[in-house]
Amino acid sequence: MATPPFLTPYPPRAKARLPVRTLIREGRKSFLNVFPDAAFRSKFFRQRVLLRDVFVVNAPEHVQEAFIAKASVIERKSPQQRHALIPLLGDGLFVSDGTTWRERRRAVAPVTHASRLSELTPPITEAAAECAESWARLPEGAPLDALEAMAGLTAEIICRTIFGRSLGTGAAHVVVEAFSTYQAAIGQMDILSLLRLPDWFPRPQGARVRQAAARIHGVVDGLVAAARDSGEASLIRGMHDAGMDAQALRNEAVVLFMAGHETTANTLAWAWFLLSQAPEEEAAVQREADAVLGGRAATFADLAKLPHARAVIEETLRLYPPVPVLAREATRDTEIAGRQVRRGSLVLAVPWLLHRHALLWDRPDHFIPARFLPGAPPPPRHGYIPFSVGPRVCTGMAFGLTEAVLCLATLAGRFSLSLEPGAHVMPVCRLTLRPGDGLPMRLHHRKAG
Repeated sequence: MATPPFLTPYPPRAKARLPVRTLIREGRKSFLNVFPDAAFRSKFFRQRVLLRDVFVVNAPEHVQEAFIAKASVIERKSPQQRHALIPLLGDGLFVSDGTTWRERRRAVAPVTHASRLSELTPPITEAAAECAESWARLPEGAPLDALEAMAGLTAEIICRTIFGRSLGTGAAHVVVEAFSTYQAAIGQMDILSLLRLPDWFPRPQGARVRQAAARIHGVVDGLVAAARDSGEASLIRGMHDAGMDAQALRNEAVVLFMAGHETTANTLAWAWFLLSQAPEEEAAVQREADAVLGGRAATFADLAKLPHARAVIEETLRLYPPVPVLAREATRDTEIAGRQVRRGSLVLAVPWLLHRHALLWDRPDHFIPARFLPGAPPPPRHGYIPFSVGPRVCTGMAFGLTEAVLCLATLAGRFSLSLEPGAHVMPVCRLTLRPGDGLPMRLHHRKAG
């Protein structure tokens, strides 16, 4: 008899909409805490937060209207996102808009395009194989922080991909540690923007934020200079050849590092947790890895033969989207879902809500990878948006998905992870969605079947 699917953890859902004071307090802890139970069934709703209107487009047709049909109006990132990330990213692609965004997008998109996957993925195979060998040296049952381990793995991969395989190794640890400090220290609510104070009004950042950003910039500046002057193929070399100056290269390198390491690390950590709670799904991934890989590291050529590993990653992205809130600022008056949206209002598409929406998914809070296996009905268009949607969809989407699948298959073929007894896992969203500050697990060795 099949085991019932695992009911995944999520924060308590209030029975009624939170008062503004409570909403702000909870939002500072985690953005996921602010949504009441009704939000997982509503298609569109508005809430006044201090002096700003916040509209949530919560049905595929409204996401399409706001983020695609009216993308030129709903283009600008929210003030909170801009002020949280500009100290780190400068005018990088993730926070820029207008002409700067269009120029950077034209330069960055080709170097991460899906058509280049076969040449971009060797660092994935290499780093995953090295990770497997390091795990093989650990004793049976060794404690392992899966979040930290996956952050180290994906940082190595993105470093080698951005800066070249001879330069990237070694810098990853410094950047990962500094980014974790930055994310923990940055403010989660921009109260001044909710009071409609202009962008030029100072938003003081603490010393920990400034120091973490400076550490990242120092490392990345050195790597950019070396990669730019080297003859080795890399993403930085490609962007340099597209005409970017040194500061633009630094900013886009940090964007790529943040997007390419943090989000994939979180996804892989969540996948390990979910598999540890769903033995039948774990066994299916292991059988697939045994049949396809036989204990070796997965390559790009194996990708099409790993449908179950891919389904696990896509279901993980549904349940725990790395960026669970997509927030934009209306740059002029418009209308969405028949409602007037005034200039300066915030318009949100929330993958955390859409991906667990009772009207879009059967058993939305359960872990059911079969939703994404070949032959299953496709996910709702514009209702499954783990990599954003519209013109600002993630340029590295194909790379990130491939990276997660190949890493999971490589490691699951040789190891399993069990949750540390007594560990309590609950999603927390600051800049990204993490399983708290760590994911304590135990490592178990297995032999390919």
